[in-house]
Amino acid sequence: MNGKKFLGMIFANIHEETLDSLTATRTMGSVPFCSRYRLIDFPLSNMVESGVTKIGVITNANFQSLMDHVGTGKPWDLSRKNDGLFILPPFNVGSATMWGNRIDAIYGNKGFLEQSTQTYVVMSDCNNVLSIDYEELFEAHVQSDADITVVGVNSPMPDKISSILCFDKIDENGRITEMSLDRKVKKDVFHSINIVVMKKYLLETLITTAHSKNEISFQRNILMANVKNLNIHAYDATDSFIGTISSVQAYYDVSMKLLEKENRIRLFNRDFPIYTKERDDMPAIYGPESQLNNSLVADGCIIDGKVENSIIFKGVKIAKGAVVKNSILMQDNLIGENAKLNCVISDKNVSVKNGVELSGAFNFPVTLTKGTRI
Repeated sequence: MNGKKFLGMIFANIHEETLDSLTATRTMGSVPFCSRYRLIDFPLSNMVESGVTKIGVITNANFQSLMDHVGTGKPWDLSRKNDGLFILPPFNVGSATMWGNRIDAIYGNKGFLEQSTQTYVVMSDCNNVLSIDYEELFEAHVQSDADITVVGVNSPMPDKISSILCFDKIDENGRITEMSLDRKVKKDVFHSINIVVMKKYLLETLITTAHSKNEISFQRNILMANVKNLNIHAYDATDSFIGTISSVQAYYDVSMKLLEKENRIRLFNRDFPIYTKERDDMPAIYGPESQLNNSLVADGCIIDGKVENSIIFKGVKIAKGAVVKNSILMQDNLIGENAKLNCVISDKNVSVKNGVELSGAFNFPVTLTKGTRI
């Protein structure tokens, strides 16, 4: 199915309250990930590689870093005269926190929808690290004659995220006949990852109706309320690599999974590359006493200490005698001599002085906010 017929919409702020300090000054979409990426790179790249040529990024607050990152969309080939990338913050009101929910956000951007010539809309959040062939999704949506298609996975329910839609019953044609919200079970559940496809006119109609009734839940008031009236299908993406960032712990766990080669191959598929805005830098420099084991190290780093089972972003400097284990160090961290870090998530521009020791646990990593000095 030709992706040019699909309009992309990405919600950059949804679920950011689950990441605490990591989203204190940035959107969910601009959270750094896996030594060189931002979370928005994954839905953006998936859409572009599937032929989508017009994408609107809906923001709410703290979107400066996101705008700096995506710019005109050039790294994703979205800097173009026709269509391309559109940042959709609430510039039209006095408050920068206009969008209270997903329905408000879509309704507030009705003008963007009405001015778009695409037939269909594909919507996605930024909290899923994934690699999906959207062309297959588009084809399945059209071939099934579905009114709405919702992408789901069969896995444990994400923690700290509310309004997760579960598919309780699906008929032999793939139509969802029963849904529920936030099932409290420990076993795997077939649930939505908030990627939704439908015709543009249908979305406009549903959103206008819901907004006129002051309804606030897209899952409850749009999807669940119409399960009997509309042909809503489930698309199973369980076989793809999908890591849901639903908490700081989940961010750490998904990041650590990518130290396994098999998971990196599944996520970073050569046929569906993940693009990002590159910061040009020199190659990483490794001192004569440096030691590295099972780690991802970006360009521009200077490593004179020991790094084990860790993810190191650009511009990090680790001095002689320092030991970094099971940790995530974001851009431009400075780790002093003989410092020891274990199970630490360190945001940008953090400085750790000589001899400091800091240790968390695999199930409780220590988080250092941006610009911290220890």
